[in-house]
Amino acid sequence: MMCTDNFYWYGVSAAAYLVTCWVFAGVRWFHTCRAPKERHSYIWPDRKMQVFFYLLGTCLLPYVLNPGSESAWMLWKSYFPCTYYFYCGALLFCFFGSVKQWNRWKRVSAIAGAITMVAMVPLVLDAWIPGGMLKGSCAKIWGSVIVAVSILMMGYAVMAMVQIWKWMKETRDQNYSNPEDFPADYAHRVWLAPVLLTPWLWVGFITDSPDVMIVANLVLAVLNIILLINVMPAWRRVVILSLSEEDEEHDEEHGELVEERTRKIAEEIVQFVEKDKGYMDAHLKLEHVVEHCSYGRSYVSGVLSDRFGGFSDYVNKLRLKQYDAYMKENPLATTEAAAEASGFTSYLAYHRAKERLEKKK
Repeated sequence: MMCTDNFYWYGVSAAAYLVTCWVFAGVRWFHTCRAPKERHSYIWPDRKMQVFFYLLGTCLLPYVLNPGSESAWMLWKSYFPCTYYFYCGALLFCFFGSVKQWNRWKRVSAIAGAITMVAMVPLVLDAWIPGGMLKGSCAKIWGSVIVAVSILMMGYAVMAMVQIWKWMKETRDQNYSNPEDFPADYAHRVWLAPVLLTPWLWVGFITDSPDVMIVANLVLAVLNIILLINVMPAWRRVVILSLSEEDEEHDEEHGELVEERTRKIAEEIVQFVEKDKGYMDAHLKLEHVVEHCSYGRSYVSGVLSDRFGGFSDYVNKLRLKQYDAYMKENPLATTEAAAEASGFTSYLAYHRAKERLEKKK
């Protein structure tokens, strides 16, 4: 650790970072916009996890109070590369996994979290206990452990980024029953966060310079605020908020009126998608179905979900039946031609749709 005349700013910059962590946690815990709060299903599942992760930064307090401590500095410079990649990966999996079966990623995320905790606990105890625990060669060995765990967590974050990229690509291919079910706009803004953060996470550890870390602390503090602005529910669910009045009217209706409306919408969906062979349009979208119904998007989407298992599944089931029928009638046809004649953009699209539906059985 190389201390200079900037000693005062070590603690100030660290305090600035820590305060933004607390502000982030406080705002995320107490703030939810009225419409999402009243409709609980629209409060995103990563809110509590974000609060928890940002409050964990409190363990860095020894460096804020005594930036001249070797143990506190070791904790501070190690914290960012060791924990942030895990935080990023877990939050990406949790947020977008709410759409893509988050349970599939819980186990690997729990293992990654356990590894991170094992690596960090000795450093936390070393900084908080007077006199410290890690001395001389032990500190150097643990520094190597931090590097190894950090690289491992980088792999975990990369895995999350790749998965989000695949889901964004699926969204562009119209594989969702309702495009707003997957927050693609938000995904584009945050999926590369681990890459953006990388220089600032490693700079203190690599240089072992608190002076350099002053800049990194301030940059990370600003990024905390930018992320906070981007994860507020109002930014992520504009479509739902704009439909609040329609939803309120929907909630007030009961009984026969609701059933009659549902029946009528279902009939209109069947007429356009099945009888008029709307499913044969390889670029069919939910908006096209809505245009042929007497009610708005939220109602049509709700009926598709409740009665037909969702827009994408419903349409692709019809296309799969058409594919089988086409192959029976044209046994010499290529699989690519059969797929395109059944409403798929390609045989690959056919294969993906079939595989996805089989997994849901």
